[in-house]
Amino acid sequence: MTQITVGIVDDHPLFREGVSRSLSEISDFLVVGEGESCADAFHIASFEHPNVLLLDVSMPGDGLTAIGEVLSRSPNTKILMLTASDEVGALTAAIKRGAMGYVLKGVGAKGLADAIRAVAKGSRWISPAMSAKLVDHSMADQDPAAKGRLLSPRERQVMDLVAEGQSNKLIARQLDLQEKTVKHHMTQIMIKLGVTNRTEAALRWKELL
Repeated sequence: MTQITVGIVDDHPLFREGVSRSLSEISDFLVVGEGESCADAFHIASFEHPNVLLLDVSMPGDGLTAIGEVLSRSPNTKILMLTASDEVGALTAAIKRGAMGYVLKGVGAKGLADAIRAVAKGSRWISPAMSAKLVDHSMADQDPAAKGRLLSPRERQVMDLVAEGQSNKLIARQLDLQEKTVKHHMTQIMIKLGVTNRTEAALRWKELL
């Protein structure tokens, strides 16, 4: 029987070890590498070339930005996002960048195994809960203002200040936040608005107002 080789990258050791242990108990899986950051993902892709690489969205280096580099190093590797993030923006960004699947961390061992087998064969796999959200999002996307409504109240506050040309440091001071928190909000905002930088975000926001 041909085994499916799997790499696991997640910055929570206990979770990663649990996934590795569960997969190792299934005869058609072979875990060939584990890591906690994008750098580890690149190493596993370059030297192990797993059939499937499990990536978290929120980890050092950002799992979404790692997708393209992983695929350039190991084109035949299929990427399955295994994450706690149920943001539709993260899902659509992952798929656009080349991921074959998106599974939430609440999945059971059998569900994860089914997802890995599916993407290993070249099929797309998305958690049912995320599929439902994606449909709702697609319907809302018919309205140009819908993207603006996807932002949380705090993200809308941040964007109002970004549109005024204020820096993250000034925004953090005005909203009584840490600068890294503002940066996190900006990452989520750009995903939701479908843009790649602050300037595009500011222009899109002004269009939506």
